[in-house]
Amino acid sequence: MTDNCLQLMETYDLLPQEREELSRLFATDHPLMKRGCDIVRIIKVEVDLGKVPVVGVLLYEAVLAELTTPEAVQTLFGEQVATFVNSLLKVGELYRNHPPVESDAFRRLLLSMAEDIRVVIVLICNQLYQIRNLSQYDEESRNRIAKEASFLYSPLAHRLGLYKVKSELEDLSLRQTNPAIYEDIVNKLHDTKQQRDAYIKAFIEPVQKRLEEAGFTFTMKGRTKSVYSIWNKMKKQNTVFENIYDIFAIRIILDTPLEKEKAACWQAYSIVTDMYQPNPKRLRDWLSIPKSNGYESLHTTVMGPEGKWVEVQIRTQRMDEIAEKGFAAHFKYKGVKGEALFDDWLANVRDLLQHPNVDGLEYMDDFKLDLYDKEVFVFTPSGELKQLPKGATLLDFAFMIHSGLGSKCIGGKVNGKNVPIRYQLSSGDQVEIMTASNQTVHKEWLEFVQTTKARSHIKRILKEQESANVELGKELFKRRLKNWKLEYDERVAAKLAKKIGCATIQIFYQRLAEDSIDFSKIKDLYVECSTDAKPDEVRTADGFEHISSSSTDPNKEDVLVIDDHLQGILYTLSKCCNPIYGDDIFGFVSVRGTIKIHKKDCPNAPQMLSRFGYRFIKARWAGKSGTQYNCTLHVTGTDDIGIVTNISSLIQKETNVSLRAMSVDSSDGLFRGTLTVTVSDTHVLEDVIKKIKAIRGVKSVER
Repeated sequence: MTDNCLQLMETYDLLPQEREELSRLFATDHPLMKRGCDIVRIIKVEVDLGKVPVVGVLLYEAVLAELTTPEAVQTLFGEQVATFVNSLLKVGELYRNHPPVESDAFRRLLLSMAEDIRVVIVLICNQLYQIRNLSQYDEESRNRIAKEASFLYSPLAHRLGLYKVKSELEDLSLRQTNPAIYEDIVNKLHDTKQQRDAYIKAFIEPVQKRLEEAGFTFTMKGRTKSVYSIWNKMKKQNTVFENIYDIFAIRIILDTPLEKEKAACWQAYSIVTDMYQPNPKRLRDWLSIPKSNGYESLHTTVMGPEGKWVEVQIRTQRMDEIAEKGFAAHFKYKGVKGEALFDDWLANVRDLLQHPNVDGLEYMDDFKLDLYDKEVFVFTPSGELKQLPKGATLLDFAFMIHSGLGSKCIGGKVNGKNVPIRYQLSSGDQVEIMTASNQTVHKEWLEFVQTTKARSHIKRILKEQESANVELGKELFKRRLKNWKLEYDERVAAKLAKKIGCATIQIFYQRLAEDSIDFSKIKDLYVECSTDAKPDEVRTADGFEHISSSSTDPNKEDVLVIDDHLQGILYTLSKCCNPIYGDDIFGFVSVRGTIKIHKKDCPNAPQMLSRFGYRFIKARWAGKSGTQYNCTLHVTGTDDIGIVTNISSLIQKETNVSLRAMSVDSSDGLFRGTLTVTVSDTHVLEDVIKKIKAIRGVKSVER
């Protein structure tokens, strides 16, 4: 295996001392060197980054294996390779010490990656290696790798134009996190493959003939959408697999000189739309202005045989290589538009990451909005073209130009007419910003801005204002107490805050600074809180080690083990995800010191982990007490007069299941029902779901 890897290295014209050192490292047959070779193959196939990153990956693994040192790398391979290896070491150490979902470390990780875009691509390829080899890891690691692939690395791959890598990361992540859904779609794709191939052939043949007659050199193929993409469409459209019409797309790849690319693509488009009726609302022209990640192509949707809509993508070989290999492919086409877009993107990433008050998960949520939205193109007063996501406002534009301009923006002019800061921009608008020195940032701005940059700057400024107000309010309160000849006590102040309806003492200070609390009304309350104040019991996760097991009625709840060894602890089951016996769970310590139990795949878990990771504690089921749990099931199927009766009759026959509520809706020949049932554990629930799925006409059952 390592011999083959060394052969790959030969394509980079290695110096004698470099070849000798790599041969020595491969001869050790160390597992990390084998792993490095596997990652190098991925880099070579998916994105060819050249000698420095490829050799750098191997030497990085060698340093981790203690087969060499960074100093030796610099001596034998030079400054560039040594710098790249050091970047990987820095990011690797940060990653090992701080999981990516921890906000501050996560942001610093991205920032260090953004210094050299090739480091980003290597880390994406490393993630692809990990998710392709999940069997090497334990279950907890498999779930972590899958979630990171979907949450972090897939959006980064998309932003860099690595569509093939992005799709594989998403598909393999779905296979790990939702295996039943993944297998169901894969099986249905397999079952319909013969029919789909026949349709693609019937669509392609006449177009192929016309393109050949026009003198084009080209390749033409049908491309099935990824499993994740199909699943996403099913969720967005709230429908079943059989109702997704655009499961595949036809791709026409032209072999044409650079200077004739645009004309050739439009000529091919003309041939296709002469034969099949196009949908004018589905034309996407990324030839005239490429996407921000460098993607160039012409997309249209036409009415094919049997009255089916078919997406057709028209591009050249150069465009296809960039679409498959992303920004890395631009290195092969110097002078081609797209390099400037890449520089803009990288500068924007660095700018966003510089602000330490922006939460890591919030940043990624905002970042994803930029990735998947459509785009509008507007002009500055001097005629400079700027790119924004569709729905972007005048305020987004102001923050894009400069954070200071955005924070002082009071409105502007679009095409010579005065408009407010909420005004949504359209492609072709010429925009001028108006400011005022007394303008301040408002929380309401977050309700309508669309871009990551605007949101992150607004949040940062608001947090700065909030911190300043808290300090000001605290200082005002201390001064007033001094005037009243009263001593300041933080504990008493906290009790006072709660007494007047403030959830935290920080909110209390803020309201004082904003002059929304009357000082004259709190003097007596403060004195009252001072006289009856008792030391508060501080409750943390560690505190639960001292709670007696007698505090829990064993007949009331199933027995849980908290933090691996603690039983008999008071807890409640969270209503946001309704865990039941058998679910993978975790505990979360609330502000009042109680423990709430959540499912590990609770939709609120990522946000909670980002903001309050220190409150998480391990939890697992340890015994049963006959408790019945409420579960909600969503059933979809063919609209049939007997389907409701069949479902309710089935549940009534089950000895360990009760039907608590059922609501039904139907439209367009589809039945949609929501059932609330009580069950004792996940095995009973899975058995019920399996039986409901077996009812004739039922298409899907989801919890």
